[in-house]
Amino acid sequence: MGLVTWHRHFFYRKESWKSTWKLKLSLLALIVLAVLFSRAFASGPISQSLICPENAPRSDALLVENFDPDYLVFERAETLRSMGVASRILVPILVDERGETKSVHVGFVDVMSRIARLPNYEVIPIREVEPISLNAARDIRDFFVKENIKSRVVVAPGFRSRRSELIYSTVLKPTGIAVGCVPVFGSQTPLNWPQTWHGIQSVGEQFLKLQYYRFFVLSWKEATS
Repeated sequence: MGLVTWHRHFFYRKESWKSTWKLKLSLLALIVLAVLFSRAFASGPISQSLICPENAPRSDALLVENFDPDYLVFERAETLRSMGVASRILVPILVDERGETKSVHVGFVDVMSRIARLPNYEVIPIREVEPISLNAARDIRDFFVKENIKSRVVVAPGFRSRRSELIYSTVLKPTGIAVGCVPVFGSQTPLNWPQTWHGIQSVGEQFLKLQYYRFFVLSWKEATS
């Protein structure tokens, strides 16, 4: 009985035994952890695979990523605005099931934009529906189409930036919206992240999420579109 109970988490039976998504993710996690603990390999290819190439042409708008709240992305957005990359600042904010913005998120954006001296930002309401990043990109796409925005540069936390670029490219490019990307780093950089457990944990999490979106979420979207 115990064996059967244990097996159902990793296999299901129809006409033959097949691996389930739990087993696939577990194996992927083990592989990732094994690679991450190889210091000779860790600080190079893995971290670079998470970072979008910096590309900030003149655009209609700057999109300030607010999924993992970080003051530094607001500060970098102000620098890009002052350089003339774009004058319109857009910040996604989660809304509840009634379509109302969450006060804690609005408060954070107000404080960070004020400290960064980022003027006149606009809010894009996004739904908290899994997979959150993909559905948020769809809400942002609909806003862009409505506002006739043809190009934008996303300002994103560095180790999340490749995932953001991948999602936005998948969702926005079919509508003809050009996608640029600027990664932003704080105390954890591509050179020093393996030196602390927190850095390893953070990069490992972002690596797993990138693979999840690349091989499961976005591949499923393409297969069903």
